Amino acid sequence: MNVRKIVTYVEEILTEGGRPVEPAARVAVVAAIISNPWAGQGFVEDLTEGIDSTASDLGALLAPRVIEALGGEVEAYGKAAIVGLEGEVEHGSALIHTLKFGDHYRKAANATTLLPAVEKRSAAGTAFDVPMKHITDATIRSHHQSVEVRIADAPHPGEILVALAASAQGRPQQRLAALSTEL
Repeated sequence: MNVRKIVTYVEEILTEGGRPVEPAARVAVVAAIISNPWAGQGFVEDLTEGIDSTASDLGALLAPRVIEALGGEVEAYGKAAIVGLEGEVEHGSALIHTLKFGDHYRKAANATTLLPAVEKRSAAGTAFDVPMKHITDATIRSHHQSVEVRIADAPHPGEILVALAASAQGRPQQRLAALSTEL
């Protein structure tokens, strides 16, 4: 795995809806920009070799970093893969939609639900939203949220940007009733 750079983004929301958020709502994102393991090979029928050589190491790299950046217990989480223009969306999906990648984060966050994800192919500097849901119950509405990310010089055409997002709480000032009230 060839990592060009790692970017860490932390946001603290202090006021929402004109009211203080106490404690501050904290969200962290850590992204690694890596060389696409399938770049320059044309159409690759079997992606297994690239998955085996990259996905687990990438998960092991990102999971502890996003938890450390958050600085607290993870309550909501998500992931993203943005593939440079010389790759395919399937390349990003191959790396993040495998237990070899995701289990590093699930174990580190004591999570049980599947990680919500976004993946797309785009030029450097594209903005993307990482969706997040509660780590143990995807029906908890307060934790359905997203964080916008943009890295000016990534991904290059032959790269993949892979990111993990974490939130220490649900949305600030959330007031929706529990899903069970509608069933």
